[in-house]
Amino acid sequence: MPRKKNGSERPDLRAHFGLHVIPMTREIAVRDRWKHDIYEEVLADLKDTVAQRRSAAIIGPSGAGKSGILRSLADALPEARYRVHYVKVTDLSKRDFCREIAVALGSEPAGYYGALVRTIQQRCQSLLEQESLRPVILLDEAHDIRPDVLAILRVLTNFEMDSRLVVSVVLAGQSALRQLLRRDDLEAVARRIAHYASLRLLSRQETRHYVEHRLAIAGAKTDLFDSAAHDAVYEAAQGNLRAINRLALKSLEIAAAQRSKVVGADLVAAARLKVQP
Repeated sequence: MPRKKNGSERPDLRAHFGLHVIPMTREIAVRDRWKHDIYEEVLADLKDTVAQRRSAAIIGPSGAGKSGILRSLADALPEARYRVHYVKVTDLSKRDFCREIAVALGSEPAGYYGALVRTIQQRCQSLLEQESLRPVILLDEAHDIRPDVLAILRVLTNFEMDSRLVVSVVLAGQSALRQLLRRDDLEAVARRIAHYASLRLLSRQETRHYVEHRLAIAGAKTDLFDSAAHDAVYEAAQGNLRAINRLALKSLEIAAAQRSKVVGADLVAAARLKVQP
């Protein structure tokens, strides 16, 4: 059993609450995701768009669940038909951005910008024609991409003078991505986005249901938060999934340290001081 620095024993979180895993962490299997309409409808639309070999964008605030949707989409696309590649966007040059995509596709990331573009196109075409696999590129944090780099997508998705649909690109980013795609110099890229999906933060009731779900899949037999605690979590996190996870987990840790079997609003308030700068 873990011990505090002063030598006193600290109860194990799982043993204290009768759980089989630590709850509210980022390590959650896709099969255990919270299947709410706000996510399932977006996921279904993205699957349909990719099935048509077209591209899409997911736009929502930080903590709305965009990365989770990308994981669910990748999991939902059969490996026998699709080759899915995930790239987390950073502030890269055009050459370095192409290198990242080339690596994700399993191609040699060498050469100058023009050669890398051809390498990516050839790899995508090879996947489709020789292996009967549809390439799908998932670009996370796409709001951080530079306009001149985002413009590359027009070139990367251009096959036989735009007469063939070979690769699907799914962009995921915050509201700045929507503004980016409205730029005049990116009109050609925006036209290639066949579907725009929007995500939002959770409501008060949805926050409660989400926490209850995450606790249940961790093995909780009863709700470990009282009503006031659920309200406190919502008021502090405002429906942001990452903030909810951090706050709920810290609240449980404090409750376990105090030998409490139920989290109250006072423990959420104490946890808030420890998870916010």
